[in-house]
Amino acid sequence: MPRSWGAGAVLPRKTARLSVAVAVILGSWAGAPAAAFDDAITATDPIIVWDRHAQTAIYEIARQPPQVTSRGFAMVHGAVYDAVNAIAGTPYQPYLVAPRATGRESASAAVATAAHLVLDALFPAQHDRLAAEYDEALAQIPDGAAKQQGIAIGTRTATAMIAARRNDGAFGDQTWPVGTQPGQWRPTPPAFASDGAWVGQLKPFVIPGAAMFRTSGPPALTSRRYARDLNEVKTIGSAASTTRTADQTQAAIWWHDRRLAEWEIKRQLATSQRLDTLRTARMFAMTNLAEADATIACFNEKAAWASWRPITAIRLADTDGNPATSADPEWTPLLVTPPHPDYTSGHACFTAASMAALARFYGRDDIPFSGYSADSGTTRHFRSFSQALDEVIEARVWGGIHTRAADVAGAGIGKNVTAYVAAHAFRPRH
Repeated sequence: MPRSWGAGAVLPRKTARLSVAVAVILGSWAGAPAAAFDDAITATDPIIVWDRHAQTAIYEIARQPPQVTSRGFAMVHGAVYDAVNAIAGTPYQPYLVAPRATGRESASAAVATAAHLVLDALFPAQHDRLAAEYDEALAQIPDGAAKQQGIAIGTRTATAMIAARRNDGAFGDQTWPVGTQPGQWRPTPPAFASDGAWVGQLKPFVIPGAAMFRTSGPPALTSRRYARDLNEVKTIGSAASTTRTADQTQAAIWWHDRRLAEWEIKRQLATSQRLDTLRTARMFAMTNLAEADATIACFNEKAAWASWRPITAIRLADTDGNPATSADPEWTPLLVTPPHPDYTSGHACFTAASMAALARFYGRDDIPFSGYSADSGTTRHFRSFSQALDEVIEARVWGGIHTRAADVAGAGIGKNVTAYVAAHAFRPRH
């Protein structure tokens, strides 16, 4: 049995099956215990490497906005998971396909091929650069039958993913409804842009429909809760706020960084928790697909309610019919308001899905992790997944771009999506 999970690695099929059986007995969503395999994941593992390549293609070069990036990551990791799962003997439910495998195929070749083909299909303009990364990955794997068979497995799973997402509604021509009445969304300064409405109509990856977790909507304009939420963001979310602390300002900027810290956090946890390749593939797939579906559900919710952002609500508060609010025509938030409606918060949906998936996967909440933001120039440290979620709910208010109701409802959607994914996908087969 091979002892390395590096280049040319072959998954130990019998050991994988045994360890999954142990995991099922123990009731851990994480699956096989790390000790079941000879070597834990490292920063040079193909899954970690190709997740970084995915970030480069999706964000660093294509500059896709947050509501779009989750689709690409989900496609990459769904295909990678199916490839690794097949080579391990399909101990877990496949996402799309389970190609026939003997367990002697190179997992490294399968991961590189699956990720590369998906990224190449998504970003044809990056073909030459992606091909160079792929050639470099294959050059590190010894030639032979294991390598060729791994390539074949990765090709099968990537092909299935590309076919499944064809005509899924991505980059459609939907637009946000622009209103003129109190409470209705309209473009906000400084860009007065409208973007991302198609995301709410995107075909989900796991959940049956984008509207299945519909909420009761934002608070009524004349309600006490509405006034409380609006006055809170008006005070602490203002660019000129005198109540927001320096740490709160840093947190708001940290969470607003378009280079999402969640990407590096997943890689960090795979390494710090000493996951093997199979569990890393499963963790990335579950988390990324939950994040993608939560984002889709969130944007579907935004379209359903089309509620105005705090900057609009505060500047036009004299029109909302609520005696507990007052207008400030010059009010400006700390952060630039994103070009879509307030309710629900996309980042709260995404982070709730991410943190809930990680907590379920590891079977505990209190795992420490950290993340760096170039925008804030700071690293934030968290004691648990729930602490990170609690902070993003606050941070979107501190930044002046969301009401608390939008954040709390968004977090609820993210948690519900993850619960559905946990119950219906990536489960042990025995």
